[in-house]
Amino acid sequence: AKGSTSSTELVAKAEKIVRRYLAQPDTEPVVRNAFASVLATQQRLTDAAEQLRLAVKDKPKQAQLWLALGEIDLELHDPVAADADLKQALALVKAQAAEDAAARKAAAPGAADIAVADDDDGPAAADSASASSPVSLAHVQLLLARAAEQRHDDAAAARWLAQVDAKDADLQVVSLRATLLARQGKLAEALKLIRAANATTPAEQRYKLLTEVQLLLDQKKLAEAREVLHKANAENPDDVDLVYQEAMVDERLNRLDEMEKLLRHILELQPDNSQALNALGYSLADRNLRLDEALSMVRQAHELSPADPFIVDSLGWVEYRMGHFDAAATLLAQAYSSRKDTEIAAHLGEALWADGKRDEAARVLRDAHKLDAGNEVLKQTMSRLKVAP
Repeated sequence: AKGSTSSTELVAKAEKIVRRYLAQPDTEPVVRNAFASVLATQQRLTDAAEQLRLAVKDKPKQAQLWLALGEIDLELHDPVAADADLKQALALVKAQAAEDAAARKAAAPGAADIAVADDDDGPAAADSASASSPVSLAHVQLLLARAAEQRHDDAAAARWLAQVDAKDADLQVVSLRATLLARQGKLAEALKLIRAANATTPAEQRYKLLTEVQLLLDQKKLAEAREVLHKANAENPDDVDLVYQEAMVDERLNRLDEMEKLLRHILELQPDNSQALNALGYSLADRNLRLDEALSMVRQAHELSPADPFIVDSLGWVEYRMGHFDAAATLLAQAYSSRKDTEIAAHLGEALWADGKRDEAARVLRDAHKLDAGNEVLKQTMSRLKVAP
């Protein structure tokens, strides 16, 4: 209606107010941290990381800020930066644990010696850290293991996991151990480990299931992964997240009719599910099918989640498929600035190349190749355009 304000405009106005506050001196780090969390929820991870870097610069002794930055850098697939962030968090957690242990000892001189040595990663350190700090030592160790795994340093990942105290070894720890086993060619052992893991809540049971699926997908066992998901969805046909996962596996198996059926089932349950709208629109566009319908779906997804870089990427890719190369390149550059994703880079390179900006296209593709040389979409794009690494 005339004079009404869209939710997108309201969000933009709110962001301006928050940024104006954060530009002032002596702002509360909790506000910047909360703002970064909102940006991360919107998939604006580069912006979130920028806010957290400002936060740790201002408050370098707050372990939770370093932890949050490390988590974002892991999401951005920057394991070197994540490792540095998380080691800062680890040092602060250990220092706090040692300080608290010394205080307890001074308050009760006859008590058993519970001082924490500088290099102690054992149960005493874990207990002290978890009791005194908002940051769990076990969680930091797990994330350091993930950073090592992202660097393909499986030995370092295993060392970090070995330091996690047994009582803190939750499903995430078991999941990463299973991932490392699978990478060593021990898929059967990895599957046995995750299937035997204790899971009492529905959330834990889902996590187990999705870990099993991911193990199979990582080893290119697409049919087996689909079978696991199909069985789960037969028991719970309205579990939107699991239905979506099965649809994405169907796409990889080129079972496009099944994929579309599953995504449309999600949209029957949740007509405003931007993820399903985006996935269906993108899949149609990627195959040059029903482009007008694809554009309509992705535009609807974009209206629902305007800041999501993957949806902006899809919108740019539909424009590319429709021959609107300049508009496509603008949208894809916007998506890539928000999320340095390899496939977004491949799409941007394609659009720039088609728009006659071949030097810029080659630079984007080569920069992406330095970060993720193994990505199949990127490799195919560079090969087709004859761009050498």
